[in-house]
Amino acid sequence: MAGNKRKASVDAAEMDIGPGTDLRTTPSAIGRPNPGRPNPGRPHPPPAGVTADGYFRRLYETEPDFKQLAKHDSRLAALLHNDGQLDFSNPAATMQLTKTLLELDFGLTLELPDDRLCPPVPNRHNYILWLKDLMDTTSYEPPGRKLCGLDVGTGASCIYPLLGAAQRPWNFVATDIDTRNLSYAKTNIKLNGLEERIRLLERKPEDPLVPLDEASIQCIDFVMMNPPFYTSEDDMLSSAQKKARPPLSACTGAPVEMVCEGGEVAHVGRLIGESLVLRDRIQWYTSMLGKLTSLEALIGQLREKGIDNYAVTEFVQGSKTRRWALGWSFGPMRPAEHVARGMKASIWRKILPLPVTMQLLMIPAEKPINPVISRIRDIVGSLELMSWTWHPETSSGLGRTGENVWSRAWRRRKLREQDGEGPNRGCTTPAAEAEECRLGFEITVAVGKSEAAVSLRWREGHDPLIFESLGGFLQRKLKDFLSDE
Repeated sequence: MAGNKRKASVDAAEMDIGPGTDLRTTPSAIGRPNPGRPNPGRPHPPPAGVTADGYFRRLYETEPDFKQLAKHDSRLAALLHNDGQLDFSNPAATMQLTKTLLELDFGLTLELPDDRLCPPVPNRHNYILWLKDLMDTTSYEPPGRKLCGLDVGTGASCIYPLLGAAQRPWNFVATDIDTRNLSYAKTNIKLNGLEERIRLLERKPEDPLVPLDEASIQCIDFVMMNPPFYTSEDDMLSSAQKKARPPLSACTGAPVEMVCEGGEVAHVGRLIGESLVLRDRIQWYTSMLGKLTSLEALIGQLREKGIDNYAVTEFVQGSKTRRWALGWSFGPMRPAEHVARGMKASIWRKILPLPVTMQLLMIPAEKPINPVISRIRDIVGSLELMSWTWHPETSSGLGRTGENVWSRAWRRRKLREQDGEGPNRGCTTPAAEAEECRLGFEITVAVGKSEAAVSLRWREGHDPLIFESLGGFLQRKLKDFLSDE
């Protein structure tokens, strides 16, 4: 079935595990990071897994309270002003805030040099939250499956693999072209007891961004990166002069981390080019972006290449800092609406991917929903689908089909074939399992205080017309049923 996890064969010498071992199923890979130094009076973060998602999602819904943080970390307390604020023009204060947040909120220990990027934790955490939703909603497996990701340009902090490993049973391959970054990244992996879950690879600027073949890796679940914003050092300095340092921003980084020829559009453009060759050896290719103009340009590139399955979102931290993320896939699994279309302003509709959710029916509170559920099951159950399963505990059903079996044209063709008149007369119809799925869909009945909503979600496939066709068919059938009632 589409969306199932894939195995990743890796080089055993680098990971200290047996040949051909799946990075996502190593017994040690399901543990959590070393919590580092104890924090008296403050609970430890929960163990990694889906049950901890609520805790991690609530982090940074409001900006951190520095006074409260200082009560649990004397190093941060020593840097607070009398009014309880931090001086964000002081790199030492920014670095200590990053270390404190990682230690208290994630149980992670970090060491950083003074001359490399100091990552703002809430901003990086937002990327991981979005990735979790992206991967969870593009699989038929339950959320929280074991995955392997590639972090391109991991930096001295190795921040994304650390955050990912703290929240989910994920393993990572992390690359960088800077030996100083790699040295500190290795230290941070070891400090957190993650040597068997995070593998480092040194790269050269001219090397491919995605080193699957070089690392003897057959496939990986996702690629992530946060590429340099700037096209030159002059561009970087000019940008810094135009804006004040916002809260929770990164420390000043080295040019190797901040600048690349062509900036982030060129860098992500390289990844798009490599993805056209690697295709579904990676389920999702993703990148964070610092400029909205970059997002628009890169979506244009995806559309030019005929890549229809993509996702965009906006990360907002505080009142000033905005970042964006872009992901694309050659596979058929479609992300949920809030994941793929995460920019709310109507002016951005032109760059958003196609909607994946359709409202079928609204049921007034005074009407019972059980007859509607029975009707849905009867309607869909009568169709010749590849599969259809209703889940009473969630009031939802999951179906897959190779054709639009609800259409009049399909029924007429079927009758002709049964009468021996069609082009397939005398042929044996292949088993449903051998069919290619053109549409995977989910029907959900959600009960609210004043009404219940019946919705259709596009789960799998590349053809929007068959999704819209099914939605129209179900809307007509359910509307007629409600009128009769």
